[in-house]
Amino acid sequence: MKKILLTSVLLLSMLFSAGCGETAEGTEMSLMAINVRKADALLLRSGTSAYLIDTGVKKNSDMLLDALRKEGITRLTGVILTHTHADHVGGLKALLESEIVVENIYAAGYYALKKEDGKHPVEKAIKKTDYTYSFLFAGDELPLDGGKLTVIGPLEKNEELENNNSLVLLAEGGGGSILLTGDMEFPEEDSLLKAGVIPHADVLKIGNHGEGDATSRALLAAVNPSLAVISTNTEDEPDTPDPRVLKELKNMGIPVLITQDTQTGILVTLRNGEILTEMK
Repeated sequence: MKKILLTSVLLLSMLFSAGCGETAEGTEMSLMAINVRKADALLLRSGTSAYLIDTGVKKNSDMLLDALRKEGITRLTGVILTHTHADHVGGLKALLESEIVVENIYAAGYYALKKEDGKHPVEKAIKKTDYTYSFLFAGDELPLDGGKLTVIGPLEKNEELENNNSLVLLAEGGGGSILLTGDMEFPEEDSLLKAGVIPHADVLKIGNHGEGDATSRALLAAVNPSLAVISTNTEDEPDTPDPRVLKELKNMGIPVLITQDTQTGILVTLRNGEILTEMK
Protein backbone atom coordinates (compact mmCIF):
# COMPACT_ATOMS: atom_id res chain seq x y z
CA MET A 1 0.00 0.00 0.00
CA LYS A 2 1.30 3.40 -0.96
CA LYS A 3 2.00 6.10 1.61
CA ILE A 4 -0.74 8.71 1.96
CA LEU A 5 0.05 12.36 2.57
CA LEU A 6 -2.80 14.57 3.75
CA THR A 7 -2.22 17.80 1.88
CA SER A 8 -5.32 19.72 2.94
CA VAL A 9 -7.64 18.94 5.84
CA LEU A 10 -10.34 21.33 4.61
CA LEU A 11 -10.44 19.88 1.11
CA LEU A 12 -9.57 16.36 2.24
CA SER A 13 -6.91 16.17 -0.46
CA MET A 14 -4.48 13.25 -0.44
CA LEU A 15 -1.35 12.45 -2.40
CA PHE A 16 0.23 9.05 -2.76
CA SER A 17 2.34 7.13 -5.27
CA ALA A 18 0.60 4.97 -7.85
CA GLY A 19 3.79 3.28 -9.00
CA CYS A 20 2.58 2.18 -12.44
CA GLY A 21 5.49 3.24 -14.59
CA GLU A 22 6.85 6.44 -16.02
CA THR A 23 4.82 8.77 -18.18
CA ALA A 24 5.56 11.92 -20.09
CA GLU A 25 5.94 15.04 -17.98
CA GLY A 26 2.61 16.68 -17.31
CA THR A 27 0.38 13.78 -18.40
CA GLU A 28 -2.64 13.11 -16.23
CA MET A 29 -5.95 11.29 -16.11
CA SER A 30 -8.81 12.09 -13.76
CA LEU A 31 -12.02 10.53 -12.52
CA MET A 32 -14.82 12.60 -11.02
CA ALA A 33 -17.29 10.42 -9.11
CA ILE A 34 -20.26 12.78 -9.16
CA ASN A 35 -22.62 12.88 -6.18
CA VAL A 36 -25.97 11.87 -7.71
CA ARG A 37 -27.06 10.20 -4.47
CA LYS A 38 -27.54 6.41 -4.79
CA ALA A 39 -26.58 6.25 -8.47
CA ASP A 40 -23.52 6.27 -10.72
CA ALA A 41 -22.16 9.13 -12.82
CA LEU A 42 -18.41 9.08 -13.42
CA LEU A 43 -16.54 11.67 -15.46
CA LEU A 44 -13.30 10.28 -16.92
CA ARG A 45 -10.88 12.76 -18.50
CA SER A 46 -7.49 12.40 -20.18
CA GLY A 47 -6.04 15.03 -22.48
CA THR A 48 -8.76 16.12 -24.89
CA SER A 49 -10.96 13.08 -24.10
CA ALA A 50 -13.91 13.25 -21.71
CA TYR A 51 -16.23 10.30 -21.08
CA LEU A 52 -19.25 10.14 -18.82
CA ILE A 53 -19.74 6.62 -17.51
CA ASP A 54 -23.40 6.35 -16.48
CA THR A 55 -25.77 9.26 -15.97
CA GLY A 56 -27.43 8.78 -12.58
CA VAL A 57 -31.16 8.65 -11.94
CA LYS A 58 -33.70 10.85 -13.76
CA LYS A 59 -34.88 12.81 -10.71
CA ASN A 60 -31.32 13.91 -9.92
CA SER A 61 -30.41 15.02 -13.45
CA ASP A 62 -29.91 18.55 -12.15
CA MET A 63 -27.15 17.32 -9.85
CA LEU A 64 -25.42 15.66 -12.80
CA LEU A 65 -25.66 18.69 -15.08
CA ASP A 66 -24.59 21.12 -12.34
CA ALA A 67 -21.50 19.04 -11.65
CA LEU A 68 -20.55 18.82 -15.34
CA ARG A 69 -20.93 22.58 -15.71
CA LYS A 70 -18.82 23.21 -12.61
CA GLU A 71 -16.12 21.05 -14.18
CA GLY A 72 -16.27 23.13 -17.35
CA ILE A 73 -17.64 20.34 -19.52
CA THR A 74 -19.11 21.59 -22.80
CA ARG A 75 -18.40 18.48 -24.89
CA LEU A 76 -18.19 14.77 -24.12
CA THR A 77 -16.20 12.37 -26.29
CA GLY A 78 -18.70 9.73 -25.27
CA VAL A 79 -21.34 8.60 -22.81
CA ILE A 80 -20.98 4.98 -21.69
CA LEU A 81 -23.95 3.21 -20.07
CA THR A 82 -22.70 0.23 -18.07
CA HIS A 83 -26.14 -1.44 -17.92
CA THR A 84 -29.83 -0.68 -18.24
CA HIS A 85 -30.85 0.10 -14.63
CA ALA A 86 -32.53 3.48 -14.05
CA ASP A 87 -29.90 4.71 -11.58
CA HIS A 88 -27.31 4.45 -14.36
CA VAL A 89 -29.21 5.53 -17.48
CA GLY A 90 -31.89 7.79 -15.98
CA GLY A 91 -30.10 11.08 -16.61
CA LEU A 92 -29.27 10.43 -20.26
CA LYS A 93 -32.31 12.17 -21.76
CA ALA A 94 -31.74 15.37 -19.73
CA LEU A 95 -28.07 15.34 -20.71
CA LEU A 96 -28.91 15.01 -24.41
CA GLU A 97 -31.38 17.90 -24.08
CA SER A 98 -28.77 20.13 -22.42
CA GLU A 99 -26.21 22.41 -24.09
CA ILE A 100 -23.47 19.80 -23.59
CA VAL A 101 -22.43 18.20 -26.88
CA VAL A 102 -22.27 14.39 -26.82
CA GLU A 103 -20.19 12.91 -29.63
CA ASN A 104 -20.89 9.21 -29.06
CA ILE A 105 -23.19 7.00 -27.00
CA TYR A 106 -22.20 3.48 -25.97
CA ALA A 107 -24.12 0.76 -24.13
CA ALA A 108 -23.37 -2.72 -22.83
CA GLY A 109 -23.77 -5.31 -25.57
CA TYR A 110 -25.23 -7.84 -23.13
CA TYR A 111 -28.44 -6.84 -21.38
CA ALA A 112 -31.59 -8.41 -19.93
CA LEU A 113 -34.72 -6.29 -20.16
CA LYS A 114 -37.63 -7.01 -17.83
CA LYS A 115 -40.25 -4.61 -19.16
CA GLU A 116 -42.87 -5.87 -21.60
CA ASP A 117 -42.08 -3.38 -24.37
CA GLY A 118 -38.53 -4.72 -24.61
CA LYS A 119 -37.09 -1.35 -25.60
CA HIS A 120 -33.58 -0.50 -24.50
CA PRO A 121 -33.60 2.61 -22.24
CA VAL A 122 -30.99 4.27 -24.45
CA GLU A 123 -33.29 3.81 -27.43
CA LYS A 124 -36.05 5.55 -25.46
CA ALA A 125 -33.75 8.41 -24.45
CA ILE A 126 -32.63 9.17 -28.00
CA LYS A 127 -36.12 8.96 -29.48
CA LYS A 128 -36.92 11.99 -31.66
CA THR A 129 -33.23 12.93 -31.82
CA ASP A 130 -30.48 12.34 -34.38
CA TYR A 131 -28.40 10.33 -31.92
CA THR A 132 -27.39 6.72 -32.48
CA TYR A 133 -25.59 4.37 -30.13
CA SER A 134 -23.14 1.49 -30.29
CA PHE A 135 -22.78 -1.66 -28.20
CA LEU A 136 -19.58 -2.55 -26.36
CA PHE A 137 -18.19 -6.01 -25.62
CA ALA A 138 -15.13 -7.39 -23.82
CA GLY A 139 -11.98 -6.59 -25.78
CA ASP A 140 -13.29 -3.36 -27.27
CA GLU A 141 -11.15 -0.24 -26.91
CA LEU A 142 -12.25 3.38 -27.01
CA PRO A 143 -9.98 6.30 -27.92
CA LEU A 144 -8.51 8.01 -24.85
CA ASP A 145 -6.10 10.89 -25.44
CA GLY A 146 -2.83 10.12 -23.67
CA GLY A 147 -4.09 6.78 -22.37
CA LYS A 148 -6.12 3.66 -23.03
CA LEU A 149 -9.73 2.68 -22.24
CA THR A 150 -10.52 -1.03 -22.52
CA VAL A 151 -13.65 -3.10 -21.93
CA ILE A 152 -12.68 -6.23 -19.96
CA GLY A 153 -16.14 -7.58 -19.13
CA PRO A 154 -18.66 -9.09 -19.06
CA LEU A 155 -17.60 -12.23 -20.89
CA GLU A 156 -21.12 -13.63 -21.27
CA LYS A 157 -24.74 -12.61 -20.92
CA ASN A 158 -26.55 -13.06 -17.61
CA GLU A 159 -30.25 -13.64 -18.25
CA GLU A 160 -31.34 -13.27 -14.62
CA LEU A 161 -29.31 -10.48 -13.02
CA GLU A 162 -28.85 -7.33 -15.09
CA ASN A 163 -26.16 -6.10 -12.67
CA ASN A 164 -23.96 -8.93 -13.94
CA ASN A 165 -24.19 -7.58 -17.48
CA SER A 166 -22.39 -4.43 -16.30
CA LEU A 167 -19.53 -3.18 -18.41
CA VAL A 168 -16.21 -3.38 -16.58
CA LEU A 169 -13.73 -0.82 -17.87
CA LEU A 170 -10.00 -0.34 -17.35
CA ALA A 171 -8.73 3.21 -17.85
CA GLU A 172 -4.96 3.62 -18.09
CA GLY A 173 -3.22 6.99 -18.08
CA GLY A 174 -1.32 9.47 -15.97
CA GLY A 175 1.08 6.75 -14.90
CA GLY A 176 -1.66 4.68 -13.29
CA SER A 177 -4.96 2.91 -13.83
CA ILE A 178 -8.58 2.93 -12.71
CA LEU A 179 -10.96 -0.05 -12.72
CA LEU A 180 -14.64 0.83 -13.16
CA THR A 181 -17.05 -1.97 -12.30
CA GLY A 182 -20.62 -0.70 -12.76
CA ASP A 183 -22.95 -2.81 -10.60
CA MET A 184 -20.98 -6.04 -11.07
CA GLU A 185 -21.90 -8.62 -8.42
CA PHE A 186 -20.18 -11.86 -7.32
CA PRO A 187 -21.14 -13.96 -10.41
CA GLU A 188 -19.52 -11.54 -12.85
CA GLU A 189 -16.56 -11.07 -10.52
CA ASP A 190 -16.05 -14.85 -10.42
CA SER A 191 -16.31 -15.10 -14.21
CA LEU A 192 -13.65 -12.45 -14.76
CA LEU A 193 -11.37 -13.79 -12.02
CA LYS A 194 -11.52 -17.34 -13.42
CA ALA A 195 -10.69 -15.98 -16.88
CA GLY A 196 -7.68 -14.17 -15.43
CA VAL A 197 -8.66 -10.79 -16.86
CA ILE A 198 -9.03 -8.80 -13.63
CA PRO A 199 -5.99 -6.49 -13.58
CA HIS A 200 -4.20 -4.60 -10.87
CA ALA A 201 -5.48 -1.05 -10.72
CA ASP A 202 -4.49 1.88 -8.55
CA VAL A 203 -8.06 3.09 -8.10
CA LEU A 204 -11.11 0.83 -7.82
CA LYS A 205 -14.68 2.01 -8.25
CA ILE A 206 -16.49 -0.37 -5.91
CA GLY A 207 -19.26 -2.36 -7.60
CA ASN A 208 -23.00 -1.99 -6.95
CA HIS A 209 -22.77 1.04 -4.67
CA GLY A 210 -20.90 -0.93 -2.01
CA GLU A 211 -23.67 -3.49 -1.46
CA GLY A 212 -22.81 -6.79 0.19
CA ASP A 213 -23.43 -8.83 -2.97
CA ALA A 214 -20.28 -7.44 -4.61
CA THR A 215 -16.59 -6.75 -3.92
CA SER A 216 -15.26 -10.10 -2.78
CA ARG A 217 -11.97 -10.50 -0.97
CA ALA A 218 -10.64 -12.32 -4.05
CA LEU A 219 -11.49 -9.33 -6.27
CA LEU A 220 -9.79 -6.89 -3.92
CA ALA A 221 -6.72 -9.10 -3.75
CA ALA A 222 -6.49 -9.27 -7.54
CA VAL A 223 -6.98 -5.53 -8.08
CA ASN A 224 -4.90 -4.54 -5.02
CA PRO A 225 -5.89 -0.86 -5.29
CA SER A 226 -4.38 2.05 -3.41
CA LEU A 227 -7.77 3.77 -3.23
CA ALA A 228 -11.43 2.75 -3.43
CA VAL A 229 -14.38 4.96 -4.38
CA ILE A 230 -18.04 4.23 -3.63
CA SER A 231 -20.97 6.02 -5.28
CA THR A 232 -23.99 5.83 -2.99
CA ASN A 233 -26.23 7.53 -0.45
CA THR A 234 -27.24 5.77 2.74
CA GLU A 235 -30.54 7.67 2.99
CA ASP A 236 -31.58 6.27 -0.39
CA GLU A 237 -30.18 2.78 0.20
CA PRO A 238 -29.62 2.09 3.94
CA ASP A 239 -27.58 -1.09 3.39
CA THR A 240 -24.89 0.81 1.46
CA PRO A 241 -22.02 0.84 1.97
CA ASP A 242 -22.28 -2.65 3.42
CA PRO A 243 -20.29 -3.16 6.67
CA ARG A 244 -18.61 -6.26 5.20
CA VAL A 245 -17.29 -4.28 2.24
CA LEU A 246 -15.97 -1.52 4.49
CA LYS A 247 -14.37 -4.11 6.78
CA GLU A 248 -12.67 -5.86 3.85
CA LEU A 249 -11.25 -2.55 2.67
CA LYS A 250 -10.09 -1.63 6.17
CA ASN A 251 -8.47 -5.01 6.76
CA MET A 252 -6.54 -4.67 3.50
CA GLY A 253 -5.49 -1.11 4.34
CA ILE A 254 -7.33 0.39 1.36
CA PRO A 255 -8.61 3.96 1.93
CA VAL A 256 -12.18 4.52 0.75
CA LEU A 257 -14.00 7.70 -0.27
CA ILE A 258 -17.81 7.89 -0.60
CA THR A 259 -19.70 10.35 -2.79
CA GLN A 260 -22.35 11.07 -0.13
CA ASP A 261 -19.64 12.80 1.90
CA THR A 262 -19.30 15.49 -0.78
CA GLN A 263 -21.41 18.29 -2.21
CA THR A 264 -20.45 17.76 -5.84
CA GLY A 265 -18.28 14.66 -5.95
CA ILE A 266 -14.87 13.04 -5.54
CA LEU A 267 -12.10 14.11 -7.91
CA VAL A 268 -9.27 11.60 -8.32
CA THR A 269 -6.32 12.66 -10.47
CA LEU A 270 -3.49 10.39 -11.63
CA ARG A 271 -0.52 12.53 -12.53
CA ASN A 272 2.96 11.20 -13.36
CA GLY A 273 2.47 8.10 -11.23
CA GLU A 274 0.86 9.86 -8.27
CA ILE A 275 -2.76 10.05 -7.13
CA LEU A 276 -4.36 13.22 -5.82
CA THR A 277 -7.89 13.30 -4.47
CA GLU A 278 -10.24 16.11 -3.60
CA MET A 279 -13.68 16.03 -2.01
CA LYS A 280 -15.56 18.79 -3.85
